[in-house]
Amino acid sequence: MDGDAFRHWRKRHKLSQKDAAKALGLKPRIIQYYEKGERDGKTVEIPLSVRLACYAIESGVGDFDGKDSAKLKPRGKKSKD
Repeated sequence: MDGDAFRHWRKRHKLSQKDAAKALGLKPRIIQYYEKGERDGKTVEIPLSVRLACYAIESGVGDFDGKDSAKLKPRGKKSKD
């Protein structure tokens, strides 16, 4: 996800930069850096954790408390069911 894709995601969800920051647990200035793609002339990459949080919001996940984690299967391992 690059800055343009991030901005598109935010606008698709009708979030201001401030609201996106709150939803993602970030400061509004960080959202600005992500959308611009740089800070002080250096490239800013959007971390995997933020990209996954965007995906979770996109998928309708509001919060995860860990209680349903037993239903998740680790990658690469087959179920013994």
